[in-house]
Order: sequence, then C-alpha cells, then structure tokens
Amino acid sequence: MANTYKLIASSTVGSGGAASIDFSSIPSTYTDLALLVSARSVGGSNYGTQLKMVFNNSGGTAYSWRNLEGYDSTAGSNNATSQAYGHGGLFPTANQTASTFGSSNIYIPNYAGSANKSYSAEGIAEKNAATDWIINMVAGLWANTAAINQITLTTLNASNFAQYSTAYLYGIKNS
Repeated sequence: MANTYKLIASSTVGSGGAASIDFSSIPSTYTDLALLVSARSVGGSNYGTQLKMVFNNSGGTAYSWRNLEGYDSTAGSNNATSQAYGHGGLFPTANQTASTFGSSNIYIPNYAGSANKSYSAEGIAEKNAATDWIINMVAGLWANTAAINQITLTTLNASNFAQYSTAYLYGIKNS
C-alpha cells in the first residue's frame, strides 16, 4: 500500500465467531478511510450474505445504495433507499465451500467532512464451483453530515462472522 495508508485498527474473529466487528474512536485526522474485510458467515444462503455497515450507531433511514452484481451466468442490479444500514459487499456463508472466505474493499472519502458521506464497496462470495458465486460493486450514501467516528459490521442474515474473519481499517492522507 502507499505510504499514505496508516493502519488505524484491525480485528480478527476468534473461536465461536462474533455477531459484529466494531471500530470505535476513529480519529478525524485523515482524508479518507479504507476498510478491508475478509469474512465468512456461519449462517446459510446459496449466494452469500451482505456485509452491513452502520456508522456512528446511527440506524434510521439515512442509507441508500446502488448495487451491480454478477452471479453464475447472470448479471443484475438493484438499489435501496431509506435503509437502516449501508451495503458493504458480499461474502460466503456456510453453504459455500468450507473454509472459503470472501473479501470486501470499502472506500469512504471525506469521512470527517461536513457533507453527506458517500462510499464505494466491492465484494466477492464464491463456492469454488461453476455455480453459486457472486461478485458485486456498490455505490452508497449515508445521508448524514457528522464525521464518522465508529463503524459496526454485521451480516444481513443475522448470523455470526466465522472464526478467522478479519477486518482492517486504514486512514488515508493526501500528503
């Protein structure tokens, strides 16, 4: 990574899994944030599960996104408005190949500024087979002008993150 990336915090899920991954006390001294997640859910779904992101413990209806995805031999898109969480990409569940983890790369520009917060995410959930894989790209918005000082990650299927799931939060400076 570039010299301007600084690791703020990291988290590795231990034995028994975890319901959430939390980053708190995020300093406002950087220009942007990058969140790199390698995860697996212990719940089941043929096409993976969604990584849910909540900023500053704020649910409500402030999140919206547009999602482009490819799965098996099909392409699709969807969008959502007035959501209680942000879409942070997709990753495998217990129905995918054992010990296979997916990845999400999330970029949050101007996270400490006074404008609404946009973000982008890309993720992949695969089954190590010709079917049941999915890749996606997300453009999202948190309609809130507060600086982001906390990020909480959970799964859409409300199951735990599997042991060895990891998340790394980086601060990025322009200089």
